Amino acid sequence: MQIPLQIAFHGLDHSDAVETRVREKVDKLEQFCDRITSCRVVIEVHHKNVSSLHRKGEPYHVTISCKVPGDDLVVRRSPKDPKAHEDIGVALRDAFSIMERRVKDYMERVKTG
Repeated sequence: MQIPLQIAFHGLDHSDAVETRVREKVDKLEQFCDRITSCRVVIEVHHKNVSSLHRKGEPYHVTISCKVPGDDLVVRRSPKDPKAHEDIGVALRDAFSIMERRVKDYMERVKTG
């Protein structure tokens, strides 16, 4: 990657464990596509009650944006079922699974292009 990976946390505290997991998942994406020039991952919680100190019950929203030559690959995971992404690991898994498919599709287009 030409530009270092960017990871942002919105509405929740930074977590070294989550950052490590994101880095591992981005490394896996790079195994499928060596053309990724930059990647930004945003993990956020939309608080319904701003005064609430507890995140319990609020789903994680994950946005992944990868730039590749000629295209921007973007995944925005805002769960329709609020309980679906109360676990950050599940939210990351789902978002990166979709991005992996998009990266593979991009590579197929490049090969046949």
